[in-house]
Amino acid sequence: MYPIRTFRIQLASDISRLRKAAGLTQAELAQRAGVGLRFVRELEQGKPTVRLDKVQQVLNLLGHELHVRPKR
Repeated sequence: MYPIRTFRIQLASDISRLRKAAGLTQAELAQRAGVGLRFVRELEQGKPTVRLDKVQQVLNLLGHELHVRPKR
């Protein structure tokens, strides 16, 4: 299980990596995903309060999604 802070930092890192692998700037990702540039910047910085619907929009554009799974 991830502590929230660890999850947030990992998510930020993963989204940044996926964006770069797709060859997108933060501004391009924001425009294509239908979110604001400020949101993308804050998401990649690991801001503790981000809207999950917008996170999903970004992940959808990058070909990924969030899942909840049971504890092991």
